[in-house]
Amino acid sequence: MDEKILIVDDEPNVLEGLQRVLRKEFNVVAAIGGEAGLKAVAEQGPFAVIVSDMRMPGMDGTQFLRTVLERTPDSVRLALTGNADIQTAIDAVNEGAIFRFLSKPCTEHVLKGALRAAIAQHRLILAERELLEKTLHGSVKVLTEILALVNPAAFSRASRIHQTVLGIVRQLKLPDAWSYEIAAMLSQIGCVALDAETVEAVYGGVELPAVEQERFRMHPSIAYEFLKKIPRLETVSLMIAAQQNPAEYKFPQGDALETVAAKLGAEILSVAIDFDQILMTRITRAEAVGRLKERKNKYNPRIVAALENVPVHTTPFVCQEIYVRQMTVGMILDEDLRAPSGMLLVARDQEISYPLLVRIRNFCQKVPMTHKIRVRVVRPEEMTLREHEHAPALS
Repeated sequence: MDEKILIVDDEPNVLEGLQRVLRKEFNVVAAIGGEAGLKAVAEQGPFAVIVSDMRMPGMDGTQFLRTVLERTPDSVRLALTGNADIQTAIDAVNEGAIFRFLSKPCTEHVLKGALRAAIAQHRLILAERELLEKTLHGSVKVLTEILALVNPAAFSRASRIHQTVLGIVRQLKLPDAWSYEIAAMLSQIGCVALDAETVEAVYGGVELPAVEQERFRMHPSIAYEFLKKIPRLETVSLMIAAQQNPAEYKFPQGDALETVAAKLGAEILSVAIDFDQILMTRITRAEAVGRLKERKNKYNPRIVAALENVPVHTTPFVCQEIYVRQMTVGMILDEDLRAPSGMLLVARDQEISYPLLVRIRNFCQKVPMTHKIRVRVVRPEEMTLREHEHAPALS
């Protein structure tokens, strides 16, 4: 097997014996004690499986496995100990999230069987990640591109919210970051059921009649009905459903961990959405964060603090004025693209995708657009880094 296994114990003789028994079948790395184990994780990882003795001086097995869980959550963890008391087992399971608990002395047959099962579990974890990152993300991208065609203002907001949420999640170092990211990308998908003018007016801060305001407030529940039946998106759909008022939303009784994640995701969305709405008034980022801080009882202060610490990255763009017929995939609009009637076709800050370019070209064939529009284009020296991300432009 190619997967690497790390075994941590404070007794060199035990490690030598385990290596001798396992090396013909497994790729084994040994470390004496918890500190050496963490160093091996940092310098020789990733490891598919990590086996740790529980009773070690200094950093014990529970502390080691808990730290490993934080630093390399994909590694499958096994506990090996000669002192199999109940409390040790409970601590290992609760804090280290172990896969198997093995008692010393452990027979070669049992140990090898546990390692084979752990490697199989690691392969399942990687396969699931590939499914989530490729299949699910691909499906979500299709949904968001449909939103871009149907309701450009909603898509533009979702894109900005996505970037804000991504920064917050990275600051908080949350596990399962993909779920928060997808929730942000789909946070406005319920707006497909609303007319574009209403959505654009709400985002622009226009005061609408109560009936229209109520229709807009329904978009999270519409999204929830869209998404709740999609496998792996149950928690994401709850994040979106509760985004407008996480504190008062009645989450269904079920898995406690999923409910906690759903509530946290809704709180992050709430901060990101209101932050974006405040920025629409053209104030600075720091001023926008300041306004969020003033609403002390509305937002999770931990999330607002994370938002404040999100670094602002700038991409090396140059601005150009072009005719619509010169537009290509990968350009980013520096202003709204509107039809002569005033209808919003593409919102400011939106990147031109291939389907969107097709729609613009088809629209222009029916309604000629002769004016120039301001776009942002990646500097030539950066272009080669992005070329593989885009389909060719229409000729």
